[in-house]
Amino acid sequence: MTTGLLLERVTLRHGDGEDETVALDDVSLHVEPGEIVAVVGPSGAGKSSLLAVAGGLTVPDAGRVVVDGVDLAGPERVRARIRRTRIGYVFQSNNLLPALTAVDQVRLPLTFGRIENPRDPVELLAEVGMEHKSGRRPHQLSGGERQRVGVARALVTRPGVLLVDEPTSALDRRRSHEVLALLAQETHEHHMATVVVTHDHDVLRHCDRVFEMIDGRLTEERPAMA
Repeated sequence: MTTGLLLERVTLRHGDGEDETVALDDVSLHVEPGEIVAVVGPSGAGKSSLLAVAGGLTVPDAGRVVVDGVDLAGPERVRARIRRTRIGYVFQSNNLLPALTAVDQVRLPLTFGRIENPRDPVELLAEVGMEHKSGRRPHQLSGGERQRVGVARALVTRPGVLLVDEPTSALDRRRSHEVLALLAQETHEHHMATVVVTHDHDVLRHCDRVFEMIDGRLTEERPAMA
């Protein structure tokens, strides 16, 4: 059984006829449990399409996507279950709800259905260094603090795959390093397969491997930590 995240010869097209564009062009990628990889590339290169396909939000035109041994080519109800239970998402804009406290933000994914053996939200906030602000709402937190809450929320279901979209775009250099170091630590300790899409080359040293995406094609640049 393939564990972690596997994309095998994935192709995704948008539009048709003369307006057709190839967002993903025969893309293959295997991220092992406990491994954090970065995908860099210019805007429009296909990075967002890669995350959408890897997260089961978009079905590719060709190829296959496997998350923790489950082929996402099955019915939508299967993809929905995998999205809810086995995939964690960290968004560029945090997507925190203004009315909820930090601890309630982390609890939120547990309200959408039964999760086997979830992590404790209070303990998770402590692990990301936010236990002292668990009762605060997003407007009372800094950008780095909101991103830490977003990371905790993504981890509460014990996902096998973690997908991270531009996590440092609104942060200064120090906060960027803190968030990426946190993601790397959580990935290695809890054996997740993590993909980070980023424009920020300065934080690549926290990743195990680096890939470049240009015009929908993915190539490995180098081992990042070597």
